[in-house]
Amino acid sequence: MKTFLFIAFAALVGLSARAQFTSASLQASGLTCSMCSKAVKNALDKVSFVEKVDVDLKKQEYNLTFKNGAAVDFDALSKAVEDAGFSVSSLKVTADVTGVEVKKDNHLKIGNDYFHFLNAANQTLNGSTSFTLVDKHFVSAKAYKKWSATSKMECMQTGRAGKCCASEGITEGTRIYHAVI
Repeated sequence: MKTFLFIAFAALVGLSARAQFTSASLQASGLTCSMCSKAVKNALDKVSFVEKVDVDLKKQEYNLTFKNGAAVDFDALSKAVEDAGFSVSSLKVTADVTGVEVKKDNHLKIGNDYFHFLNAANQTLNGSTSFTLVDKHFVSAKAYKKWSATSKMECMQTGRAGKCCASEGITEGTRIYHAVI
């Protein structure tokens, strides 16, 4: 019996590790010079779960590598950029997933966070998978308006679980990230 429990526990730990965020590509807006770029890079370097930041000046893009096994907080990335005096105009994240089924307007837990996929078409994600976060602090106001119009669910407007999410067993007030594939 002890062996069975150990194997079951190891399997659960293994499943959590398979849903690990590994990297992100972040574009910042409002940059006007190399000093601005450096300020954003320095701010992102200080985020505890970020291992490495590579900068592409032409695209105003920051390619982030996350520390292996670290809990990733996407809001902390946005806050770091905002604290440097700029804003995020795009955040594309990459996770290693195994057998994750996504459906339009369903909530899904990946790693430690819940995601609401706005354009998923009943598909199973495997391997290194990238998707774009489309909440207010991760896209332009125009892009947010476009994506928020695709769902009538309360969580899309607030970024927090509401009655729409409670039916799926998610506690009201829990952070919900909205994503497109």
